[in-house]
Parts: sequence; structure tokens; C-alpha cells
Amino acid sequence: MSFAKIMKIIVDYWPMFLRGAGMTLYISMIGTILGSIIGLLVGVIRTIPTPERGIKKGLLKVVNGLLSAYIEFFRGTPMMVQAMVIYYGSAEAFGVGMDKYFAAILIVSINTGAYMSEIVRGGIVSIDQGQFEAAHALGMNHVQTMMNVVMPQVIRNILPATGNEFVINIKDTSVLNVISVTELYFATKSIAGNTFVFYPPFFIACILYFIMTFTVTRILRYFERKIDGPKNFSLAGNQMQVARPEDILRKKKNNGVSRY
Repeated sequence: MSFAKIMKIIVDYWPMFLRGAGMTLYISMIGTILGSIIGLLVGVIRTIPTPERGIKKGLLKVVNGLLSAYIEFFRGTPMMVQAMVIYYGSAEAFGVGMDKYFAAILIVSINTGAYMSEIVRGGIVSIDQGQFEAAHALGMNHVQTMMNVVMPQVIRNILPATGNEFVINIKDTSVLNVISVTELYFATKSIAGNTFVFYPPFFIACILYFIMTFTVTRILRYFERKIDGPKNFSLAGNQMQVARPEDILRKKKNNGVSRY
């Protein structure tokens, strides 16, 4: 396939490629944000300490059972099948058609939430138990401990996994073409149908997907470095700072110099 044919497809159909890529980014970004919020809430609820007895214990068990069922279902079924069930099933079950773009964001959000909830739960469990005990010793309840001690650390720890979910969502929005969402794959398939050639449009779509995922990854890496702060720092007012090698050598030389 010649370069000229690829350029002709770009020149003739660039608005469709641009709209499709924009819709892909929009759905994946909104879905990742909402899914992360769902994951945070579910992850925190699933790590609430179980009371020894009473109504709260039974209620918490029921809630955890429902959340576990939600996680296992959406992690154990393909997003394409979920899209078909939710979009077409809502019309048959309730007699009201769901907007396809609303359905797309809903599907990506709840699917991402199922994965993020396990990531958040793992991040909470990884925090040293002594921090929970210290917070409780200071009089904090579970909610205060989570908000002030645990969650700031968890959010930093799960940031790479959150970025990975964003990248996955950019690629997985292609399955939403089954409910006629005009994302990048749907637009590319339409262009291929109009031109009766398949390699140039899908090659262009491949490059666009790579540009989007690569750009998102670089941006997230930048924010990770910003959160980490500078590598060479010292605590203000700390009297037990680690001496630099050049300072140690200078001190040794000064001690070896005769004073008389």
C-alpha cells in the first residue's frame, strides 16, 4: 500500500478520524474518573473492620457480599457483552431506550470501578497495620483514619495502576461500536466501508491509538514525578542529616592538619 493512498485517506477523512479520536478520549477519560471514584468507595467499604456482633455485622456482610458479586461479575465478563446487555437490555426490561453515549460512559465506569476497587483494596491492605493502630490511639475513627492517614498514601501508590486503566479504556472503547457509538474504531470501519480499502484507514487508526496512549502515559509519569518530589532533599530542621562524601573527606583532611 503506497504512502500516497494513506495520505489521500487522511486528507479526505481527517474530520471523521478526529471526531472518533475525540469521542474515544472523552468516553475513556470520563469513564476512568467515575470508575476510580466507584473503586475508591467500594475499596474503602470492603476494608471496614467487621464488628464482633450485632446488626452492623450482618449488614456489613450483606453489603460486602453484594459488592463482591458486582466485582466478580464485571471482572469475569467481556465489556462487549456488558455493553449489549446494558444497552439493549434496558430497553427490553424498562421499555425506555438508553442514550448510547450515556450507556457507553456507564459501561466503562462500572467496568473500571470493578477493577479499581480491587486495586484500592490492595493499596489499603499494603499500608502498615501500625499506622492504623497509631491513628486509633490518637482517637481517630475508621473514617478519619482513612481520610487523613491511609488514603493519601493509597492514592499515590495506585496512581500507576490508575493510569494503566486509563490506557486500557482508550483501547477498550473500540468494543462500544456494537452499540453504534461513533468512537475511533467505528469511524475507521465506516471509512473502510466507504473506500473499500481496509489497510490505510486501520493503519491510521493504529497510529492515532498509539499517540493517545503514549501521550497519556507520559503525562501520568510527569504527575508521578511531581508527587514524588525532588530526589535529593533534606528535612527542614533535621539535626541528623546524612553527611555528603565530600564533607566527610574535607573533615578528615582538616583533622589531619597540624595546628602547631
